[in-house]
Amino acid sequence: MHYDPDRKLDVEAWLDLDEDERMSLIMDYHRRARINLPNAKMHVIVHTIVENQAALGSGYVVAETLERLMGEGFDRHEAIHAVGSVLMGHILDLQQGRLEGDLNEVYVQELAQLSAKKWRSGA
Repeated sequence: MHYDPDRKLDVEAWLDLDEDERMSLIMDYHRRARINLPNAKMHVIVHTIVENQAALGSGYVVAETLERLMGEGFDRHEAIHAVGSVLMGHILDLQQGRLEGDLNEVYVQELAQLSAKKWRSGA
């Protein structure tokens, strides 16, 4: 399988891979594209999680959020990064004990509030 974050996933092929293969494909893409990653392992892990969530398809918040962000002008790769930033913020808040209630619901709400304009402005 060839991975390109700017192209829609071949979901069946993606889901047939194990996590190490998925992460390897994502790492290889970034190397080929000569994208310097300050923390490559964390970047690849977050990318993989977002792609896994997107593979769940329409009707799921991440797939819908990616589509919405692309409709707002993001390319798919940039949309993955925006969703990944929400995911990382959520993980850090969880780690520091700043999240209460239904964690999935909080994540869904944060993704619903995410917009291309907000993300580009750093808000």
